[in-house]
Amino acid sequence: MTMKPINIYLIIAIVLAGCNQKQKKENFQYERVQENSSEVIQNTDLQNTVILNSNDAMLFDKKVIKVSYGENITLTLNHVGKIGKDFMGHNFVLLKKGVDVDAFAQRAILARDNEYIPEGDEIIVTTKMLGGGESDTIVFDAPEPGKYIFICTFPGHYQLMRGEFIVI
Repeated sequence: MTMKPINIYLIIAIVLAGCNQKQKKENFQYERVQENSSEVIQNTDLQNTVILNSNDAMLFDKKVIKVSYGENITLTLNHVGKIGKDFMGHNFVLLKKGVDVDAFAQRAILARDNEYIPEGDEIIVTTKMLGGGESDTIVFDAPEPGKYIFICTFPGHYQLMRGEFIVI
């Protein structure tokens, strides 16, 4: 089968025309944003009243809580699930800086008679252990500026139910 010369020239012209097209460049600009310390300190995420919800899926609804140093903090823990505290209890335990969370949680497992709060001085503040539908409110002064860890001490929960409590 032979092609007519005009068809060959037409195919070559189409190929060359397609190769000669310049790619269109999109006009893209971005603005570099620099974060300075004064912007961080004036963060509007700071709270004096904190509502923290927990559920039957072993989760807190917040992983980070930011508060102002020296302020009086009101924290309400709600257990929005349905399962009782004997099987799916939750609490809020704010640990002091430097506490080994794993070691603390292992000791908490053995403190069933004390709502899974082990003896010692590693805790800043804690709520009571809650079952589904229950709430507890605690009021305390924010500790020194820094990052603290909060957990639920019910056996096996602390690995999922933990977060940062940041004092600015």
